[in-house]
Amino acid sequence: MRFLATAFLLAALALSAQDAPKKGGGQPHKNLKVLKDDEVRPVMGAMMGALGQRCNFCHVQGDNASDDNPKKLVARKMIEMVNHINGQFPDGKAHVSCYTCHRGKTTPDMVPPPPTPGQ
Repeated sequence: MRFLATAFLLAALALSAQDAPKKGGGQPHKNLKVLKDDEVRPVMGAMMGALGQRCNFCHVQGDNASDDNPKKLVARKMIEMVNHINGQFPDGKAHVSCYTCHRGKTTPDMVPPPPTPGQ
C-alpha cells in the first residue's frame, strides 16, 4: 500500500512539475524558508492531495508570503520532518511523504482503523 501511495505522490509531483510555468515570466516566490523556488508548485500540489485542502487552509488568502496563519508554520515543520526522514535513506529516494500519514485528512489517524468483517 505504501508503494502505491509513494507512486501516486511521485506521479502527482511529476505532473505538477510539467504544468509549472517556465522560468523567466513569473515573479520569484517570497518568504521561502524551506523550499526552493522551483519546488513550490510541485510540493504545494502534493500537499493539496495529501491533506485534501486548498491553498487558503495554510495561506492567508491573497498573500501567500504571509506567516500570519499558524498552519503555514506547522506545514513548514512538516516539510522539514519529511525531508529529514527521507535524508536518512542512503538511496536518495523519497520513502515518506505528507500522504504517508495524512491520507487525505488534515489530522493523521493515530490508531489503525478497525478490521473489516471477514478479515
